[in-house]
Amino acid sequence: MPDYAAFTAAFPWFFPLVVFLLGACIGSFLNVCIHRIPAGQSVVTPGSHCVCGAPIKWHDNIPILSWFVLRGRARCCGRRFSFRYPFIETLTAALFLACWLLFPPAKAFCGMLLGSALICATFIDLDHMVIPDAFTLWLGVAGVLLSCALPALHGRQHELFIIASLRSGIDSVVGLLVGSGLVLWIALLAEEVLKKEAMGFGDVKFVGAIGAFIGWQGAVSAVFGGAILGTLWFALAMLWQGLFRKPVPAAPDSGSAHPEPPAADSKPAVPPAPIGFGVQVPFGPMLAAGALIYFLCAHRWIDVYFASIAELL
Repeated sequence: MPDYAAFTAAFPWFFPLVVFLLGACIGSFLNVCIHRIPAGQSVVTPGSHCVCGAPIKWHDNIPILSWFVLRGRARCCGRRFSFRYPFIETLTAALFLACWLLFPPAKAFCGMLLGSALICATFIDLDHMVIPDAFTLWLGVAGVLLSCALPALHGRQHELFIIASLRSGIDSVVGLLVGSGLVLWIALLAEEVLKKEAMGFGDVKFVGAIGAFIGWQGAVSAVFGGAILGTLWFALAMLWQGLFRKPVPAAPDSGSAHPEPPAADSKPAVPPAPIGFGVQVPFGPMLAAGALIYFLCAHRWIDVYFASIAELL
């Protein structure tokens, strides 16, 4: 321990740098998961390869850097790579660094695992409007097991380990049940009022898994924080659309009752669907953002707020 303290005092940048680089590598793996899990493909084999089928060399697969060195294009065929790849790698690295700087090692590790899962679920939901059941179920199981093995995740590190482990496990199970139950009731009530499905049951399991990691307070915060973030995003998106969306020009009148059919190789101009009431949008990213905000900083005030309410009751 003295050697560790002396080393960190002499090189305070070393462990944060290692954690940031580790996060970037995990972010590269998350890119693979986001692409392959919805397709039912293995995330292990085959190795990273281009759309054209050529394998990507290790020096062209360095997280964050390779995209900028190659200017966003594949070396083998020149196809463009989305900027989302380095963005996810940088986001994951920044999240790992934040967990390391804010929490003790045990809780930081749990935060890194949870954050990785939230990032993966967010982009899968954005792409496919679904969060795979296997993903959320295993995440919930991992939350309960880690809560028992690392009681510090629920602030139980100052008690006898057996007692702390039991209480932390109970906190995790309660968080899972409260989170999933709350979203289930919201979904059922909204469906009854709107006469159509308002929220997918993938979100129910997703919030339950979040609650297994950060307790019922975090699950509730994820739901209501996600709703606030979703409302803000929706309002800004509609404002942006109203200000900058170009109107679709009307088709010119040919003056004939039987206009010529379009050419076989022509593609009709299909404008993007406008954002408005009744349009389905993924809620998973909002839930993930609400959970991360609670875990990283907002728990300091939200837990005190819930504790004060409990005292009044």
